[in-house]
Amino acid sequence: MSVGEDDVLLRRGVVRVLTDGGLDVVAESGSAPELLAKTLAYKPDVAVVDIGLPPHRGDDGLQVAVELRRRLPSIGVVVLTQHDEPAYAMELIGDRADGVGYLLKERVGDVTDFCADIVRVAHGGSALDPTVVAKMMRPNTIPEQLALLTERERAVLAAMAEGQSNAGIARSLLISTAAVEKHVTSIFRRLQIPEDPAGHRRVQAVLRYITANQG
Repeated sequence: MSVGEDDVLLRRGVVRVLTDGGLDVVAESGSAPELLAKTLAYKPDVAVVDIGLPPHRGDDGLQVAVELRRRLPSIGVVVLTQHDEPAYAMELIGDRADGVGYLLKERVGDVTDFCADIVRVAHGGSALDPTVVAKMMRPNTIPEQLALLTERERAVLAAMAEGQSNAGIARSLLISTAAVEKHVTSIFRRLQIPEDPAGHRRVQAVLRYITANQG
């Protein structure tokens, strides 16, 4: 994978965490142009990107992430940032939530979970920080696109949007894994998401959830 972070100590820390987790880091970058060039050259499975990269330290890293998703459709991109800004997350996601992650630096405390998020994104899944997902939601309203779902199904879908596995959803909602699986199947049916040999039905459901709540 490729890591873009201008803070050298933080970058080295992220690289150390990833390598200790059994993942290979093929390139490190301290600026947006360098990140773009190295990632396009090495074509890793995943790029881990900070938003505020030089030269402008605005949203340069985010723009590189979006460009990488455009030019390398198969690459996974994880934005690791201090900005809990839904607009940034939506710009990154665009029209497809597969292979994308948006995680807050302050919440990446569990090394195992962090590495698992990276691997999930590399395999076409999504990993979205719950704080950002919560800010995407419009309070006290149920979007028309999700009105066919039961309250429990909406809760399961919200947890899916946070990047939780079925086992994680079961723990957070205090239900069995088998019950979660039934709810997920029902969500696919109610949202009319067809069978997908590539296994991206979950990603499609998450994308519909996010776009519906953006209204």
